[in-house]
Amino acid sequence: MTDTPEDLLRELRSHERFLLTSHANPDGDAIGSAVGLARILRSLGKGVVIWNRDPTPRVYLSLPGSDRIHHGEEAPASFPDGFDALVALECPTLDRTGLHEQLQNGLPILNIDHHLGNEQYGKVNWVDTSAPSLGEMIHRLARALNVTVDEATATSLYLTLVTDTGNFRFANATSRAFEAAAELVKDGAQPQEVARWLYESQPESAVRLLGEALQTLVVDADGRIATLLLTQEMTQRAGARPGDSEGLIDVPRSIAGVKAVAVVRELGPGKCKVSLRSRGDLDIEKIARAHGGGGHRNAAGFAFDGECEAVRQEVVRQLTEILGS
Repeated sequence: MTDTPEDLLRELRSHERFLLTSHANPDGDAIGSAVGLARILRSLGKGVVIWNRDPTPRVYLSLPGSDRIHHGEEAPASFPDGFDALVALECPTLDRTGLHEQLQNGLPILNIDHHLGNEQYGKVNWVDTSAPSLGEMIHRLARALNVTVDEATATSLYLTLVTDTGNFRFANATSRAFEAAAELVKDGAQPQEVARWLYESQPESAVRLLGEALQTLVVDADGRIATLLLTQEMTQRAGARPGDSEGLIDVPRSIAGVKAVAVVRELGPGKCKVSLRSRGDLDIEKIARAHGGGGHRNAAGFAFDGECEAVRQEVVRQLTEILGS
């Protein structure tokens, strides 16, 4: 376990107005960590604005405070002069925010992350690749700042554990994950509410999008690789919005015998985003990193130029190589 660095605590105590951001296409860990840290800093009397490039997926909009997140490429009011410091959450590189050109403005950067391959680009860098979620690190940060975690903050950070560990099913569901979850429940986190938001509040369009995607399911490499395509046409037919594909990758991952999964999502003509998942010791992060992306050993992603089917075939080829015979 990496202790909270004193220089990070000093920076958080000395500045008064913070801009928080996370990676493009934010997931549950990104949203829950940002909302949780914002509440922690506000409890210290600090001013905080969260700015993400992409909107919050609908599945997370029930989280108290998520409606206050500023999104889009247009900067929030008083930026940059109204801020003292930028906190980058879950971003191994600043360009993962999708806002790097706007954010390179002289504000000191506090880099907090748990991904492999972090480039240590901040004035202060706290990177703990053994953390089960970034939210678990934010929980430790609250303790180090002597902040009492209230129910809403605890629920935000508990959500990060549930989403990043696959509801405590993945390899990162370590004793630290369960210990943090227990502490957060003691602090007032509401597991039943988090479960309802994540698993019992899907919009109809998300379910229809899953139906569209399942028609593209292909299993290769003697049943060890499963892939799905998600085109813009399919998204339109389902009436889906950004974020409605959240969690879709877990469906092919549930197939018996599958070791690696890829979802190829069309972003525009000739441009795709590839999301990867794997089991056990199969390291897919190195594939993502080779294409300018990143993530963890068993969960990673990257952008790739090409038409969806051609991208799928190339991804299957690379996955087959690392699977071996």
